[in-house]
Amino acid sequence: MTRADPPSPTLTYAFAVCRGEDLTAPAEPLAELPGLGTGAPVRTLAAGPLTAVVQDVPTAGYGEEALRRRLSDGAELERCARAHHAVITAASALAPAVPLPLATVYLDDGRVREALDDRRTSFLTALDRIAGRAEWGVKVYAPTGPPPEAAPAPSDGPGSGRAYLDRVRTRQRGREQRHSLALRAAERVDTVVRGLAVAARRLRPHGVEVTGKHRVHVLNAAYLLDLGRERELRAALASLRHDETDVRIELSGPWVPYSFADGGITDAGATP
Repeated sequence: MTRADPPSPTLTYAFAVCRGEDLTAPAEPLAELPGLGTGAPVRTLAAGPLTAVVQDVPTAGYGEEALRRRLSDGAELERCARAHHAVITAASALAPAVPLPLATVYLDDGRVREALDDRRTSFLTALDRIAGRAEWGVKVYAPTGPPPEAAPAPSDGPGSGRAYLDRVRTRQRGREQRHSLALRAAERVDTVVRGLAVAARRLRPHGVEVTGKHRVHVLNAAYLLDLGRERELRAALASLRHDETDVRIELSGPWVPYSFADGGITDAGATP
């Protein structure tokens, strides 16, 4: 009987994937990053035509069970997410980079290379799509206005019950009409921004716990635009804000293209 090998003291945490030939600049900007704060440098790992941005992390703190406990703590989850994003942002400043999901951990460098080789075509497709481009977010909100006054209770007079129901129905029709107008405005915004983008993705709108009670999220979308089109995008949204007075339009970005890092798949209607 042979004794089982002890577990490795470290694992390999992967942040992003780039083309090897694109990430030829010295890695000092990455090595200077704290990453997840493990004391090990952020480094690059070559795998054929691809290069992963990785960091050694202790098995005791980033093994499966330990990682589950770590990410179940809200403060620790936020810390890890910020650190993860900071490394991806730094890598993207050096070369087009496909962001990997938070907590992408492998047993060792060899497993990272195997994973990149298995998904080589997907990564190369995604890198082709995002090269020279950035992600922008557009959100459209419809104000709900102040809470409606409570409908007065019906009196005992003749016809008062019918009048009460009529007032309730009128309020309901008004809410439905405002919502329909907001949805149509959101579609017009989406159509204009898609015309500037090379790809687009509709995301799930936020609920009231995020938006608050006095506005409704009617469009949450991400758009992939060529670098250099920011002025055109902002001008288009300024014109839309002038025309679409029933909704509020918000722009965010430019972002690392998280929404378009899955091999280039986009939703129906996006420009190929």
